[in-house]
Amino acid sequence: MSRRRILSLWFPRLGAERIARAERALAGPLAVVGEQGNMQVVTSANAAAQAAGVRVGQPVRDAHAVCAALVTRARNAPAEAAFLTALGRWAGRFSPWVAEEPPDALVVDLTGCAHLFGGEEALCRVIEEDCAGMGLTVRLGIADTLGAAWALARFAGQGAGPDRSGDDIDQEARATRSRAGRRRHWTRGGTAPQMPPAPVGTARIAPPGQSHGALSPLPVAALRLDEATVAQLLRLGLRRVGDLLGQPRAALARRFGRGLVHRLDQALGSTPEPISPARPAERFAVRLTLPEPIGLKDDILAGIDRMLPRLCARLRDRGQGARAIRLEAHRTDRAAEVVTVGLARPSWDADRIRPLLEMKLDAIDAGFGIDLLRLEAARTEPVHDRHAVGHLEASRAVAERFSGGSALDDLIGRLGARVGMEAITRLHPASSHIPEKTATVLAAAWSEPARDWPMPAAPRPLILWRPEPVTAPAVPDPPTRFRWRGQKHEVAHTAGPERIAPEWWLDDPDWRSGVRDYWVVVTARQERLWLFYAHGNAMSAGWFCHGQFA
Repeated sequence: MSRRRILSLWFPRLGAERIARAERALAGPLAVVGEQGNMQVVTSANAAAQAAGVRVGQPVRDAHAVCAALVTRARNAPAEAAFLTALGRWAGRFSPWVAEEPPDALVVDLTGCAHLFGGEEALCRVIEEDCAGMGLTVRLGIADTLGAAWALARFAGQGAGPDRSGDDIDQEARATRSRAGRRRHWTRGGTAPQMPPAPVGTARIAPPGQSHGALSPLPVAALRLDEATVAQLLRLGLRRVGDLLGQPRAALARRFGRGLVHRLDQALGSTPEPISPARPAERFAVRLTLPEPIGLKDDILAGIDRMLPRLCARLRDRGQGARAIRLEAHRTDRAAEVVTVGLARPSWDADRIRPLLEMKLDAIDAGFGIDLLRLEAARTEPVHDRHAVGHLEASRAVAERFSGGSALDDLIGRLGARVGMEAITRLHPASSHIPEKTATVLAAAWSEPARDWPMPAAPRPLILWRPEPVTAPAVPDPPTRFRWRGQKHEVAHTAGPERIAPEWWLDDPDWRSGVRDYWVVVTARQERLWLFYAHGNAMSAGWFCHGQFA
């Protein structure tokens, strides 16, 4: 059975070189700037900028101090993602199995395909020539596993650098290291072992079955570990992947977690890591290229009026309804303003989508002008087919539409555009006899209205709160007067009791007082309160107020 061969393509300067392709006049140092927290940092830099000392993750102010001739551009994340998708289509010429690794890498399953290009070395040369023609920098690696190919693409030819933490014997004085090497045979037996210098990996292609040897000289960061784990390994003197291969797996898992062992097994092929490129999802998007830049809200709205009917027609033809609509306004300075609106129900009705987009237009900063508008249904759901009905069914459907069907959905969509869809909730019945647990809160946009609410045996108050102590005689009979919230109340009428027992299988702090007897108490000021007497199985007995009727 033939071995799998995986190709990893990494484009370390994707963002900067994408802009350089679009702006041919830019020939000097170029950096792409993005927001990170409350600070602007460099997210990508071309070769000239990196040669001048600019690095990814560096604050923009420091980058300008290092390179006075540096030209910066704002990051356009949607354009970078689209460019990576286009590169995925280009990589399809080498194999039909291509998957994206956002934000700047591709993975190709080359099994049974490399011989069509004269072998893996010839294939690498073809890829490099194509990328050079496109003005892109590429680093690649080929191995039996995805983890090994990923490591070779990013770390081939790099040795494990020193980490002066003071915890490794290699960092001690030369005489100390010499004595330590001679002392090893005292405990192991035999002569002192000779420690050859660790080789530095230079090959970007690991021959079939040789992933172990190709990974050994690479730094531990090549295993796709988080920064904290890498720093901890370096402090212990475990700098290379080969330093981990001879360690007991159980000890590594206890010290660093199962993630380290899992990544190591993936790189060596012990744990499968399949490449499953999904079929390209059907995209519903339209765009409008403007002959002159625009900046007014009315102009943007006019562009939406031209694009939205076309988008809704495509959705209707495919039987899909939009649940989220994204509007992208691409400015003349290569930046993009993006706003997203959500709908309570999937729809292809332009009259329901347009008001939601109009509410979001104030958040768009036109800058020096907008020269391209793009409208996309970011999330879609199937819409049920319609069928012809008689007059009685039609009248019932119209009544439902205007009594709370689509009208309620439109209201939820409008409110959600302002405060967020998750902030709008509705209650659904729950399976519990405890008063405060008889309903559960669900997001209104992703749930249907509750149709059948179970009717309790006794009335329930409209407002419930956590039980509040009531000053009254500690006897089960309802009091004639009591003190609550600092006020004295005279009892005019009582109704009850209704006995409610706690859920014995759950430990609820509010119900540790045991069985309760609930009473509807009407005060002299015509306040209808819901009082209960706690019999005090686990806590002291007494009266409490739990709610108020409307």
